[in-house]
Amino acid sequence: MKIPANAEIVDSELSDYLLRPRGVDDKSGFLAQAGFDLRNRPLLLDALRELALANEAVADRTDVYGTFYRIKGSLTGPNGRRLEVVTIWLCSRADNRYRFITLKPMR
Repeated sequence: MKIPANAEIVDSELSDYLLRPRGVDDKSGFLAQAGFDLRNRPLLLDALRELALANEAVADRTDVYGTFYRIKGSLTGPNGRRLEVVTIWLCSRADNRYRFITLKPMR
């Protein structure tokens, strides 16, 4: 299955969490390897949408919030480097809308 093209990706998830250095669970250093940073966060948003449209989503688990999906693939950064990632998306039980939750390096 594919995540819909209109799935919500909240800007604050990118700017306040993924691209901002954090003491715990930092993703900014990983994303910086491909050239993603706070100044070009729209490029990360575009890369996440491309990843979701190009790869299959696999149901991971269902709980009171809805069904969580995993998508494995690569993000190509502004510097041309590709990062292998796993992204997590939620189809909300409350409104049946899809939302980006997070990403992590693929192991």
